[in-house]
Amino acid sequence: MGLRTLITGANRGIGLALARHYSAAGWQVFAVCRQTSAELDEVAEQVIEGVDVTRDEDVARLAEALQGLHLDLLINNAGLLRDESLGSLDFATIREQMEVNAYGPLRVTEALLDNLGSGSKVANVTSRMGSIADNDSGGRYGYRASKAALNAFGKSLAVDLKPRGIAVAQLHPGYVQTRMVNFSGLIPPEAAAAGIAARIEALTLENSGGFWHSNGEALPW
Repeated sequence: MGLRTLITGANRGIGLALARHYSAAGWQVFAVCRQTSAELDEVAEQVIEGVDVTRDEDVARLAEALQGLHLDLLINNAGLLRDESLGSLDFATIREQMEVNAYGPLRVTEALLDNLGSGSKVANVTSRMGSIADNDSGGRYGYRASKAALNAFGKSLAVDLKPRGIAVAQLHPGYVQTRMVNFSGLIPPEAAAAGIAARIEALTLENSGGFWHSNGEALPW
């Protein structure tokens, strides 16, 4: 059997580019999304749709669908970007981003622990906006906090999963031309996917827990 990866938020943008990348490399791609796309159906071994990573029952159904299936790579890619400004903070959108960007990846990873084994890897698609040291422009309260929380979760996962032989990375894709940023990014999703895949390839138990840009730059916490 070939190598297997599961990718959340795989129906468009970076997730779809990652699905295409790994499919072209001969991997079996198990794609998770709320609603599939024709492009995803072309490359995925299996699409598990109707999954909202913020809902315990959806993630439990995902785990049930994958019962007994070994995963070599879990990519927690599903994400959400909203905007808040001081003086008009919307705590509903802040909570929403925490649920999707931080709690979602942790929920999925825990639910799929039995699918991961020695040699498996977990990649959390985060953002340098989650870096506290790198924040020199303020704003984006929910997005920054949710990605900082994801980084903290990922670091703890790296420590806790190391005895099981599972390595974990926090990966910033770059400023990517996706719908999330109205396609105003600097690099196409395909370039981001290639960079993320290269960082995953370089991930080992020795460097597990790090926070990297897809171009290989180590990012400050």
